[in-house]
Amino acid sequence: MALLEVRNLEVKFPLRQGELTALRDVSFSLDPGERLGIVGESGAGKSVAAFAILNLIGRPGYIAGGQVLFEGRDLSRLSATELRHIRGNRISMIFQDPMMTLNPVLTIGTQMIESLQAHRAISYTEARTLAIEKLRTVSIPSPDARIDQYPHELSGGMRQRVVIAIALLTDPTIIIADEPTTALDVTIQAEIMELLLALCENFSVALILITHDLGVVAQVTQRAIVMYAGRIVEEGATRSIIDSARHPYTQGLINALPERTRPGERLNQIPGLMPSLLDIPAGCAFHPRCPHTLTVCRFEVPDYSGSAQRRVACHWAGAHGEVL
Repeated sequence: MALLEVRNLEVKFPLRQGELTALRDVSFSLDPGERLGIVGESGAGKSVAAFAILNLIGRPGYIAGGQVLFEGRDLSRLSATELRHIRGNRISMIFQDPMMTLNPVLTIGTQMIESLQAHRAISYTEARTLAIEKLRTVSIPSPDARIDQYPHELSGGMRQRVVIAIALLTDPTIIIADEPTTALDVTIQAEIMELLLALCENFSVALILITHDLGVVAQVTQRAIVMYAGRIVEEGATRSIIDSARHPYTQGLINALPERTRPGERLNQIPGLMPSLLDIPAGCAFHPRCPHTLTVCRFEVPDYSGSAQRRVACHWAGAHGEVL
């Protein structure tokens, strides 16, 4: 049985210009200890999917349809009190900017201890000891001193390690990491991703990694989902997708990786821009940018072909053989 199962999830935002559909028919599962990557350009719906899992969609947005099943319970139907036992406890989230996540006027220790005591019947002394232990787990030097410092006294990489330590405090079953290295330089990005990978392997924690970087997905995840304009367009084992991408959008993302270009040459890019979710093209949403557009692509939304383990939503891919 899957640890997390998202079924036909749909998220909408009522606006003056009309109702915006941010997620359309999104379905995927996550097994215990599995590492899943969700990749796509800005506006693809990656972060909305993460927030929808935890029922954190801000008003006026709402979950218009589908289910989010965690250990068989539909999180989208739980009360705020019931969600409190799961959100930040069984399922933790790491946000992309640690300076926005951490409270600047509270010490690291205060924030960690409050988080622990919100979910566990634990004394201040026990909570502080556990907080120091988690800071040590994420390789923060002198954790017994750092715990009494404020966020601004730490570097960006250290702050992100603190956020990861907070996510680990309650021994979660799932960690959702939403672009966890965006605000960091390249060297620190690599350290943070290595840390996340090691923690997931050592503690058997399932990971949902949200990113625009297929290179990071290739290094960390076992399975990947590619999203475009609020819909999943390709899903499968990460290595299978990297080696034999079926959807033209996935192929474009892979070709845009810097290592795919020779030194001195211009970087490859996908022409055009992601469409506005208020004005998604008819048929396949990617067809205005696609190098393989067929007539049917302009009028008919493609169904998924392949299997639950390796699927693609593309008329062109379907016409050129089954998904491996």
